[in-house]
Amino acid sequence: MDVAERIELALMKHLQAVRGPSCPPGLDQAVQYAVFPGGARVRPKICLAVADACGEDHPEVSEAAAAAIELLHCASLVHDDLPCFDDSPLRRGRPSVHQAFGEPLAVLAGDALIVLAFQTLLRGTGEAPERLAPLVEIISRSVGMPGGIVAGQAWEFEPEVKLADYQQSKTGSLFAAATAAGAAAAGVDPEPWRALGERIGSAYQVVDDILDVAGDVEALGKPTHQDEARGHPSSVREMGLEGARKHFESIMAGVVATIPPCAGAARLEARIKEEASKFLPAALSEHAA
Repeated sequence: MDVAERIELALMKHLQAVRGPSCPPGLDQAVQYAVFPGGARVRPKICLAVADACGEDHPEVSEAAAAAIELLHCASLVHDDLPCFDDSPLRRGRPSVHQAFGEPLAVLAGDALIVLAFQTLLRGTGEAPERLAPLVEIISRSVGMPGGIVAGQAWEFEPEVKLADYQQSKTGSLFAAATAAGAAAAGVDPEPWRALGERIGSAYQVVDDILDVAGDVEALGKPTHQDEARGHPSSVREMGLEGARKHFESIMAGVVATIPPCAGAARLEARIKEEASKFLPAALSEHAA
C-alpha cells in the first residue's frame, strides 16, 4: 500500500468512527466536505516518511499521527476561509465550506475537526499507549499558543510582525509537528526532528507567497492576490518575486543537512526532494525569474 492510500484510509477510518444517526446531518456533511477530496496531503506524507526513516514499528500509530495532522490542517483551512478572516469563496477548486454550508456550520465543522484530531490520536495509539502523551504535546503545541497555527492567524491582526515569526507560526508549526510526530510515532526522540519540519514549512510558505502573486486561480483552486489585498506579511512583498524564488532555493538547499541521523535517511531525502519538486512548478519558477 502506498503512502497516499494509507493516508486516505486512515482519514476515512477515523472520520467513520464519529459518524452516525445521532450526528446532525449538516455537520456530518460539512466535515466530510472539508476533508474529502483532499489537497496534496503534504504534511501527513512527511509524517509517514519520517516514521519510516526512524524504523516505524507500529504503523497504526504513525497513521493516526499523520491523520491528526491533516485533520488539523483541514480545520485551519475552514476557519481561515471564513468571512471574519480571508472571506475566501474557493478552496481546492470548489466553494469553501462556509460558502457551501453557511458560516455557522463552517465554524462548527472546523471545531469538530480539531477535536477529531485528538480523538484520532487516542484511538490510534492503543498498541503503544506510551506514545500518546508525546504526540498530544507535539501536535497541540503546533496548533495553539504561543507559536502554533492560532498564533499565526492572530499575528495578522497585530500592527507589526516579523515575517519569519508569522510564517513559522502560520505554516512552519504544523510542518514541524509532522516531522516531530513522525519520529515520536516510531518511538524516537522527536526534538531533533523539529528543525527539519520548520525548514520545509518555511520553503512551503515562500512558495505559497509566490503563487499568491504569480499563480493561476484554476490551478491553485483558491483566489490569488490575497496577501496584498489584506495586508498580510509576504515573502514577495518583502523580497520581490525574484528574491522570494532565491529565498526558496536557499531554504531547500539546507534541508538535507537538517535530517537527523537515522537508518532511513536516504529514503527520506528522496521523498522530501520528490515533494519539494512539486512545490514550485518549473514554469512558475521561470516566471518569477
